[in-house]
Amino acid sequence: MNITAQQTEFLSWKIVPARLDATHAAWFLGFDPHEIPKLVTAGLLKPLGHPARNSTKYFATETLEQLRRDEKWLARASDAIANYWRERNDRKGKP
Repeated sequence: MNITAQQTEFLSWKIVPARLDATHAAWFLGFDPHEIPKLVTAGLLKPLGHPARNSTKYFATETLEQLRRDEKWLARASDAIANYWRERNDRKGKP
């Protein structure tokens, strides 16, 4: 099963688990999975508990549902992703 099929299947679930890993959280919020760590670093998304840096991060579905409906948060999150790539590309171009 490819990623698109997995994402479509996940988004069709009628009952979503109480906690989601980073990939499912990204799909739920409409972001790419590689953008979730950037949102966590920016302080816009907080994983459950106190996970180690190299462990799997889980996110509360209830919190994600609230964030998903918050237009201001979505704008800040989108800006944070855009700023990350802008800064990264600026560093890349400078010798």
